[in-house]
Amino acid sequence: MPNSPQKSGSTFFRTCFNGVNALSGVGILSIPYALAQGGWLSMSLLLLLAVICYYTGLLLQKCMDSNSLVKTYPDIGELAFGQKGRIIVATAMYLELYFAAINFLILEGDNLEKLFPKVAFNISGLKIGGKQGFVVITSLIVLPTTWLRSLSMLAYMSVGGVLASMILMVSVLWAAVFNGIGFRQKGIFLNWEGIPTAVSLYAFCFSGHSVFPTIYNSMQNPSKFSKVLLYCFALCTLNYALMAVVGYLMYGQDIKSQITLNLPNGKWSTNIAIYTTLMNPLMKYALIVMPISNAIEEWFQFSKSRLFSILIRTILVISTTVVALIVPFFAEVVGLTGALLSSTATMVLPCLCYLKITKTYQKLGFELIVCVVIALIGVLIAIFGTYSSLRSIAKNL
Repeated sequence: MPNSPQKSGSTFFRTCFNGVNALSGVGILSIPYALAQGGWLSMSLLLLLAVICYYTGLLLQKCMDSNSLVKTYPDIGELAFGQKGRIIVATAMYLELYFAAINFLILEGDNLEKLFPKVAFNISGLKIGGKQGFVVITSLIVLPTTWLRSLSMLAYMSVGGVLASMILMVSVLWAAVFNGIGFRQKGIFLNWEGIPTAVSLYAFCFSGHSVFPTIYNSMQNPSKFSKVLLYCFALCTLNYALMAVVGYLMYGQDIKSQITLNLPNGKWSTNIAIYTTLMNPLMKYALIVMPISNAIEEWFQFSKSRLFSILIRTILVISTTVVALIVPFFAEVVGLTGALLSSTATMVLPCLCYLKITKTYQKLGFELIVCVVIALIGVLIAIFGTYSSLRSIAKNL
């Protein structure tokens, strides 16, 4: 009897890699700062959010299993609440991507200034600080990549999120052990005032739900998606927790918004950490902006116009650059993204869509209670985290 043809798609291992890469982002740079803001006890909130986001990932899987036509996160929103649901989910996704692009530019400016602290720019008599100049230079470098229709090469190169996290961790540990920094800081047990900031940054670290449907539909065997999620969240949570503890023990309350900014100048381990950190945003910026530009082009029905496409993408780059220059505060912008958008996309929307699609809301039970509690937690993070981030931004302006 002939063997049945094997379904094409990603293997279990490849899917795990894609999932870990989706969850391994620039959030790892600010995770020690988040722990310093909330204190040691806030680590329990990191673990709680990991469990919650894993659970809501499973809810998205159940939503997709209910209808074979569902391929994307906006599809889930439409299945649950019609066209309005699609618009709400898509808006949350695109805003999260837009803020991520801003975070990339701020990150580049901060770390390039760390490498070249004495650099300043003078353009026609106008003096520009090093950080601001590097943000502008970065935007000029990534601008041509956003004009490309096919980003297959960038997509291939950007899968280095996992490797970058590993290199960063090794570099930080090297600095602690061999550069005389050590693990001497005790830190504080709990800082109530910093909890909203800490939770917002934690939430940002687990914001991979927008790509979960794509990963699910790319699998050879989608029935193993729950196991993929378990492995991905376990590995990423372990990595985040290790970086948080190591960074906090090294620098205590003196930790900066990005762990790379604390590393000693002139050391090869510092340079490796920063160069690794810099490469990922350069490769991912165009990938992040592309879904937004595609949506705008389709909305105005100019998807076939090459000139309009370049114009839209150029405007997006310019706008993110302007925001990065006006609000150049990495931790605050990441916190705002995590509080306002990540908590919505990873906690509130999955629960609401699941309750509506499966009609679980019609009967009081354990699932209904859990979903309502998670949604309320997401709303509280959105309210208090957003307020805390905006207040901090206003204070620093």
